[in-house]
Amino acid sequence: MQVATGKSILNGIAIGPLRIYKKAETQTTVTSTLTPEEEYARFDAARVKAQEQLGVLYEKALEEVGEDNASIFEIHQMMLDDDDYLDAVKGIIDTQNATAEYAVSTTGENFSAAFAAMEDEYMRARAADVKDISHRVVNVLLGVGDEEMMADQPAILVADDLTPSETVQLDKTKLLGFITRHGSSNSHTAILARTMNIPALVGVDFQDDWDGKLAVLDGYNHCVYIDPAQELLVAMEEKRSNDLKQEALLQSLKKKPNVTLDGREIKVYANIGNAGDVGLVLQNDAQGIGLFRSEFIYLDSQDYPSEDQQFMLYKRVVETMAGKKVIIRTLDIGADKQASYFELDKEENPALGYRAIRICLTRKEVFKTQLRAILRASAFGTVSVMFPMIISVREVRDAKEIMEECKAELQERGVAFGNVEIGIMIETPAAVLLADELAEEVEFFSLGTNDLTQYTLAIDRQNPKLDNFYDSHHPAVLRMIKHTIEAGHRHGCWVGICGELGADQTLTETFLRMGVDELSVSPAAVLPLRKIIRSLDLSLDLNKETQV
Repeated sequence: MQVATGKSILNGIAIGPLRIYKKAETQTTVTSTLTPEEEYARFDAARVKAQEQLGVLYEKALEEVGEDNASIFEIHQMMLDDDDYLDAVKGIIDTQNATAEYAVSTTGENFSAAFAAMEDEYMRARAADVKDISHRVVNVLLGVGDEEMMADQPAILVADDLTPSETVQLDKTKLLGFITRHGSSNSHTAILARTMNIPALVGVDFQDDWDGKLAVLDGYNHCVYIDPAQELLVAMEEKRSNDLKQEALLQSLKKKPNVTLDGREIKVYANIGNAGDVGLVLQNDAQGIGLFRSEFIYLDSQDYPSEDQQFMLYKRVVETMAGKKVIIRTLDIGADKQASYFELDKEENPALGYRAIRICLTRKEVFKTQLRAILRASAFGTVSVMFPMIISVREVRDAKEIMEECKAELQERGVAFGNVEIGIMIETPAAVLLADELAEEVEFFSLGTNDLTQYTLAIDRQNPKLDNFYDSHHPAVLRMIKHTIEAGHRHGCWVGICGELGADQTLTETFLRMGVDELSVSPAAVLPLRKIIRSLDLSLDLNKETQV
């Protein structure tokens, strides 16, 4: 058995034979026998034809992956109208007496290399887009049609790289998954794969002799097993079977409202740690993102991420969610989440120390950089922001004042932003006891039950010696949650739960009877939670008080 690793695009399992696809080499003549004007006319006609093909792909993608994800093909159409691109092609034709296909191919390689050399990961991923459109125009010029990539039998496709247009044209009835040597987990191809629920790995150094061999693509562990041992194969088939059951549940619930039998609607959102998790959110049909843990952007960086870097990440998530709500928690670093470049002092009690909003309010420029990035991303969808570790009204007002400063700075720069809903995390007893006053300042509460339990019980949740004493169902914790929900509703705030208790199915009915408006859980917990919500009848025992 061989094992190879890569970067996972989707947490899923694919089992089947490998099919290696190699693109046919196109031969382009360098020197033209036509005049530059005639060659440019050939290019222009091929460019228009390519745009027509991209229009067909847009319509196909619209049906399969939705408007937001299909927009990549509209972007490709616009790229073929880009003045810099057109001037580069014309310049090569004029100065080198080159054929249109050579000029297009060379321009594509040059522009692709320029994108690939950029520091920003999102911009590097655009290198594939330039190659894709250039390859399409060259094929039109040479009269080459789209190649057949899939065999008659279902298989795991293996290729050096796949373009967005190749990905959306793949026969999904025969495609079990795909593996590429190149590519990025942030590319449009990766986004399409996640949206279409295709298990995939990128960055795999595959070998030609894999062709036809049985393999297991394990998206959960970022690897592929070639000629797997029987014991492993059985285990993976069981895991895939569980995934298929989850998929069947998805299909039975997809597009159906999260409404109890007596008509009460509950929002079910998903928690994510980075932009790569969005595919799982869509795969599990969550109604939005209830907690985007933005601190992982900082933890994955060697230095403070810039406003533009953060903006591109937030924007990608917001655009992919296509109008669904995205709640971004501002930087929650400190305690057990450390980034060396913050140079935080060692503390005796870090969970009670310099962390989260306390860092943001005392390192104002770090905070403003993030807030400006979030505001800019809000121009591309529905964005909410929430501040963590709040213990006072003053902290909320200070954070809101800094937010207004950021809005003024963006307006001065002429940068657009949308309407951003403001909320806070309720994760300290102080915030619970001040819930009435805090609700006057914000539009929503989100209960962080992990820290709320820790601080209410005075138990370090990182200490394994205290596991027997740690009780997330403790009456004091549940009373804190109920008090917060009631206080929020008294002042027009909606209230959600984004901590681990939100996914505790033994408490779902309790929370709904308390009046919670939203539950945000890990993507894998969304569907089972939706199933429970739709089975409950809260009208029963109406006189019965929620016992906490």
